[in-house]
Amino acid sequence: MENSASRAVNSDTFQTLINEERFQNLTNELRCLVCQNQTIAESNATLAVDLKKQVAKQITEGKSDQEILQFMEERYGEFVLYNPPVSTENSLLWLGPFIVLVIAVFILFTALKRQSKSKE
Repeated sequence: MENSASRAVNSDTFQTLINEERFQNLTNELRCLVCQNQTIAESNATLAVDLKKQVAKQITEGKSDQEILQFMEERYGEFVLYNPPVSTENSLLWLGPFIVLVIAVFILFTALKRQSKSKE
């Protein structure tokens, strides 16, 4: 499914199918900083199109996937990575939902315990 933003970097850009696949994989690993809820592969935002062009340029320059992702992270911050690695800086984001769940279960358990004592 090719949209107008994807056409900004067309199949003529890459000389091999491997590079085209790398482009697709990389653009699915980077978050659109404007949309925030989409990858740059899915986004039509101007910034997403520019990021796609930057990825394509770096692929044609022979950069590795890791080098490209590192460049994007250095330039735009860890938020640009759609699935950032767990680190001390973002550990609360990864653990937050579990912490909230434990607190909710504790509150529910405490409330049920109080309710059963009041019925006795």
